[in-house]
Amino acid sequence: MNTSDPHKHFQHLLAEIRSEIDKLKAANRILQQENTKLKKKSEEATQQQNDVFSEVSESERMAMKNRIDGLISKIDRHLNE
Repeated sequence: MNTSDPHKHFQHLLAEIRSEIDKLKAANRILQQENTKLKKKSEEATQQQNDVFSEVSESERMAMKNRIDGLISKIDRHLNE
């Protein structure tokens, strides 16, 4: 067996590993960019949601909660029949 063959084989495998690592790094960069965009969208949606709730007075919130609780009770009664 030629001594350079295992060395060439090792170098070939090492090159393949480096190539895969480069591909994974590129994919990771893309995913990090997408993650950053999604976090920004989530923060914007949360801010908009907070704005909506800040516009509703406490009495209106309590009224909505009572109406929702009443609807849930009706649904529960209906399901239990």
